[in-house]
Amino acid sequence: MIDRHLHRSFSVVVCAYTEERWEDILAAVDSVRSQSMPATETLLVVDHNEALRARLLARYASVSPADGGEVRVLANAGPRGLSAGRNTGIAAARGEFVAFLDDDAVAEPDWLRYLAAGYGDPRVMAVGGRTLPVWVSGGRPDWFPEEFDWVVGCTYLGLPPGKVRVRNVLGGNASFRRTAFDAAGGFATGIGRGGDRRPLGCEETELCIRLGRALPRAVLLIDDRAVIHHKVPTARARFGYFRARAYAEGLSKALVARSVGAGRGLESERRYATRVLPAGVARGLRDVVRGRGRRRGGAARAGAIVAGVLTTTAGYLVGSARVRRGPVTFASGPITPADAPVRV
Repeated sequence: MIDRHLHRSFSVVVCAYTEERWEDILAAVDSVRSQSMPATETLLVVDHNEALRARLLARYASVSPADGGEVRVLANAGPRGLSAGRNTGIAAARGEFVAFLDDDAVAEPDWLRYLAAGYGDPRVMAVGGRTLPVWVSGGRPDWFPEEFDWVVGCTYLGLPPGKVRVRNVLGGNASFRRTAFDAAGGFATGIGRGGDRRPLGCEETELCIRLGRALPRAVLLIDDRAVIHHKVPTARARFGYFRARAYAEGLSKALVARSVGAGRGLESERRYATRVLPAGVARGLRDVVRGRGRRRGGAARAGAIVAGVLTTTAGYLVGSARVRRGPVTFASGPITPADAPVRV
């Protein structure tokens, strides 16, 4: 049960980059302002899009901070990309804790309260939640395996249920103590999504591993009661995107391994590849043999898992070869307002 007297100071960072998501952005902010435990502020960080920033400034100019917390619209003060946008939000945050919500997701009303409940132990430096897909096409494609829901930014089958300790939280539904960034620095630019059209990722993985090195006693948790619903557009429910995202994940994992070492960088992935995915293939084939519902989908899901593994591995091998050819550096130093001036 949630402690109804619990209240912690949360700044919620929502990074936005395109007016095409206008309604989604408004829905994300509304979900933060409707929390049962109100946020101190919502920080809307706009990624090098002055038209969108001006429109959001006008939209929230008259919003009362007394009703759901203050909404502040900021310009990304760093290079184009999600990591720099998040770092801008961190630098401007006034809360004791900083939470992150994707601009095409909505949080359930008790999202922040469940995240906050995880910080009773002072060793806890990060708490994440569960992200459920909302398929714009009307439902999950028969061939799309739940084990690969990370492809569309959601919690995948294979993560342990409940409130558990993890190596890393997932960036679209996560929170950190503000002091975690003082110890480990911010999100590394050069790993996750930026101006490149390739759907890269893993910036939160690299940060969490770096945080564990800076604070060896740090605890990172996921509480699957802290739920958000993440929109999956039709274009991302196609096999072409599935394959491109899996390949990009391999490239990103190679960068993470170079940054923090293959031992920690691939620790969770080894269990996933050797236990979770083979079980998924077996389950799909059993569905075919037993003639269960979505019979054709069982074989397709098994095939998609195999294709996903091969494509991710190919990306990792290509990425590893690239980083061996020369030094790779990432901007991930301490985050302070002086380092990341915020323009409003």
